[in-house]
Amino acid sequence: MDNTHEFVEKLHDKQAKDEANKRRQGKGNPAGQLPSKPHGTQK
Repeated sequence: MDNTHEFVEKLHDKQAKDEANKRRQGKGNPAGQLPSKPHGTQK
């Protein structure tokens, strides 16, 4: 029983982090994406 409870808590924590990362990265909303860094253009 205790093991199942830990698993569910860990799963909910992971889902919350995944959702926050999805919002932060702008998935599904191209205007919300972070700008990419131009690596090869600055010399």
